[in-house]
Amino acid sequence: MAAEGTAPGDPAPGPLARLAALHGVATFYAPSEDRTVQVPADTVVEVLAALDVDASTPHAVDAALAAHAAAAPQRLLPPTVVLWRDAPALPDALTALPEGTVVHVTTEQGETRQWPTPPPAHSDVPDLPDTSAVPDTSAVPDTSPVPAAPAAPAAPATPADHWGQLPLGVHVLTARLPDGRGAACHLVVAPARVPAPRGPRHGFLVQLYSLLSTRSWGMGDLGDLGELAAWAGRSLGAGFVQVNPLHAAVPGTPTDPSPYRPASRRFPDPVHLRIEDVPEFSYVTDPADRERLADLLGRAAALRDDVLNKGALIDRDAVWHLKRQALEILCAQPLGPGRRAAYCDFLAEQGTALEDHATWCALAELHGPDRQNWPGHLADRDSADTSRARTELRDLVDFHSRLVWLTDCQLADAQRAAREAGMAVGIVHDLAVGVHPGGSDTWAQGYAYAPRMSVGAPPDAFNAHGQDWGLPPWRPDALAESGYAPYRSLLRNLLRHAGAVRIDHVMGLFRLWWVPEGHEPADGTYVRYDAEAMLAVLVLEADRAGATVIGEDLGTVEPGVRDALAARGVLGTSVLWFERDWAGTGRPLPPGAWREGCVATATTHDLPSTAARLTGDHVALRHRLGLLTRPLEQERAEDTTEVTDWLSYLTRLGLLPEGAGGEEAAVRAVYRFLCATPARMVGVWLPDAVGDRRPQNLPGTWDQYPNWRLPLADAEGHPRTLEELAASPRLHALIEVIRTGAEVPPGPLTAPPGARST
Repeated sequence: MAAEGTAPGDPAPGPLARLAALHGVATFYAPSEDRTVQVPADTVVEVLAALDVDASTPHAVDAALAAHAAAAPQRLLPPTVVLWRDAPALPDALTALPEGTVVHVTTEQGETRQWPTPPPAHSDVPDLPDTSAVPDTSAVPDTSPVPAAPAAPAAPATPADHWGQLPLGVHVLTARLPDGRGAACHLVVAPARVPAPRGPRHGFLVQLYSLLSTRSWGMGDLGDLGELAAWAGRSLGAGFVQVNPLHAAVPGTPTDPSPYRPASRRFPDPVHLRIEDVPEFSYVTDPADRERLADLLGRAAALRDDVLNKGALIDRDAVWHLKRQALEILCAQPLGPGRRAAYCDFLAEQGTALEDHATWCALAELHGPDRQNWPGHLADRDSADTSRARTELRDLVDFHSRLVWLTDCQLADAQRAAREAGMAVGIVHDLAVGVHPGGSDTWAQGYAYAPRMSVGAPPDAFNAHGQDWGLPPWRPDALAESGYAPYRSLLRNLLRHAGAVRIDHVMGLFRLWWVPEGHEPADGTYVRYDAEAMLAVLVLEADRAGATVIGEDLGTVEPGVRDALAARGVLGTSVLWFERDWAGTGRPLPPGAWREGCVATATTHDLPSTAARLTGDHVALRHRLGLLTRPLEQERAEDTTEVTDWLSYLTRLGLLPEGAGGEEAAVRAVYRFLCATPARMVGVWLPDAVGDRRPQNLPGTWDQYPNWRLPLADAEGHPRTLEELAASPRLHALIEVIRTGAEVPPGPLTAPPGARST
């Protein structure tokens, strides 16, 4: 694939292409090895404008290039430098500093270290232990007994030794050159790899809202998550439970039900609270309040009954309407001394970030979610109007802060339940690729987001016109200048109570497709991020939390990306139906040929369930909704061929002992196959365990299909509670297959090229 930014084979790119390349903006891209697509010039100009670079005229382009060249001598260091613990040499940015330079590093821990003249580029960084929690004893003489003369004094520490002994973290590095010039940057010192998953490798994948119990208020909640984890760990030997993003949603009527377009990725949504598990619920003594709570409980039971028994969809707004009233009563109860101290500690730990989020919640509640309609200058987080509102609305701001804390407490309870049940990983949280343009993150951290831009995807075989996801992208320059502070803070909060994190569209650590406002998705372009810095911050925060990292790397993946992720221990995502020998026979990839560093699964929330795939129900559904781009007969024929191909292969491997013809047996065969791969984790889509044939999300639809609003159901479409799942013979038969594992006989595992399936 040709490099982005300049036309392939063009020895002298034009001024606009040179300027774009300086800022990581592509002027062309190659969707395949034999095809190159030129990016429209006006797209490049608008993307550069979002990065505060004027390229509106040829004169402006020349001026921007000249300004960049003139500033180059003063750019002694990039904004952020990465130092990996396993690096064989120091970063080029440090070795390029001239001899005689004096370097200071102020660590996160407040220590200051100084040494002169960085080592030359070929100096190796020694493989030294992490000294962040160990005293530096490099200058202490060896006092162990010796048979003869006293030990010689220790060799003086070299500059490389000093670098290797820096603690993990994000530090501040300053350099003073011999000529008096100075420079500073953020220094990210990261471990070599993220923690690997431990314990049983099978676990469940579930959309939490869809998992109702007999105690739910109309949608699954954190109490249900704790119960699922405790049961799955103790009774089924599961090692993890992966859930959808639990980020705070943008309020509205109706609220966008998608968990992948949140108001904030930094804080959770209190709609997931189990009201009865809030300690203050037991302390309500006022008769009127008790009566109100009893009424709310009754209405919640009616919501639950509507979903489970009357065919109603999950209504997040109705659930929140009831829960908010209950939480008003609970938050009016005084906190005990211990609880008060814990809440104060949480407020202090979260600081301004939580205050901003809670202030935005209060303003959105009073004035509506569209901040363009807010009075005065409230749309500006730093305005005098907003400052006054923080004071005037302090009770409401405190209420929303309390809700975040209560949700955080129940997230901790769920992870604790998982660990106590024997899960080595426990809860796997999901990080959405972006946020709503009108949410609290963009209001509080506007400097970090590119204005009038949206993240999406270029045209491909599945979306001929490309995609616009309506999510404003982060500015790579703002991230680097801040030492990736916004990214670090959201990762740290997400990992507080997680055994692992799934990164949606993990390719976004390397580049994102930006679509300018008013343009078609196909007219966007790629913008590069500092992938090394993004990865280093991710690995650092995951290491601090002791959490595994899973990257969703499905779809179009740039060459080298999967290797870069694997080198840092980030697992990929491998879906059975996509794992074929695409470079050779095109047939299913043998289980032994699957990569080890992945979560192996049969489907995801954006794909048909396994039962739907095996029966062809997904094709019929898309036909009913008018979503097919080819004749129904052609779609059915291709789908039947694919399924038959897989079932024949499973039969040849001895993984379908029951024989063809039964959908339930075929589902078990699929999971036998996944267990025969070397994958570090095997994810069981929970709806597969009971034969649910409906997708939770059908990409390309909005009103045509109830995305993100369906309860988990059985093969007939009847909703099933968590308690019914625990008693399901079909579920237990599937888990028995998974716990038993599968052995694939030796010998050829694929038919020779040109052979037909039987």
